[in-house]
Amino acid sequence: MSKAHKTAADKEPTIGEYLDDEERKLVELIESDDYEIGESHLTAEVIEEAQLAAINTKRQKISLRIPRKDLELLKAKAKREGMPYQTLINSILHKAVS
Repeated sequence: MSKAHKTAADKEPTIGEYLDDEERKLVELIESDDYEIGESHLTAEVIEEAQLAAINTKRQKISLRIPRKDLELLKAKAKREGMPYQTLINSILHKAVS
């Protein structure tokens, strides 16, 4: 297949490259057997703010590949917080870019 016809699915993922040392340490911790889900720091106010933001803004559908373990942890945390996991992901992303 020529280079002009390659798609994203044809590309091999870059594994083991991190933005910085902090990201490397975080990934290693999450993927280790010692990782424990901590107590939630989301308050009712933060949850409500995230839910309102989700309702009041235009949305763009995306596809995102993440490790299964991360998704399981996100779903567990969202369940503890009493919200859909997509809302939790949206809140985390919003905080990261704000």
